Amino acid sequence: MLELTMASVSGTEAGATAGMLMADAPSEPGAVLRVGRDGTVCRLVTPDDWLFVSRVHLEFLCGPDGTWQVTWLRGSQPDPSSEVRLVSGEYAQPLAYGGTAPLPRGGNGEIVIQDRTGPRSVNVGFYHEA
Repeated sequence: MLELTMASVSGTEAGATAGMLMADAPSEPGAVLRVGRDGTVCRLVTPDDWLFVSRVHLEFLCGPDGTWQVTWLRGSQPDPSSEVRLVSGEYAQPLAYGGTAPLPRGGNGEIVIQDRTGPRSVNVGFYHEA
């Protein structure tokens, strides 16, 4: 099972959890959870006017062995207006535009989508139940 929580944070709201959204999916091959502005395909939806987040920004996909990975999907623009990083424990790494990273099995952490033009971020916490 992969559990996601999402909080949209703007300027002075840092640390606030109001408006937190949650989604989960079983760790079955082919299971998918998406994060973005398009509510028709994303389980976790960001505010419509937060254009630094693509229609479908992040995709969490369960592989054939029950492990999960996250991909920052390429949007319609050649250069993104956000930065994405994966944080797990003391470990933090940037995720490349169009790049994929495995999630730690039985671990937890956070994917942060940071607006390059202002003090806004989307924080997606994850917990991969082993």
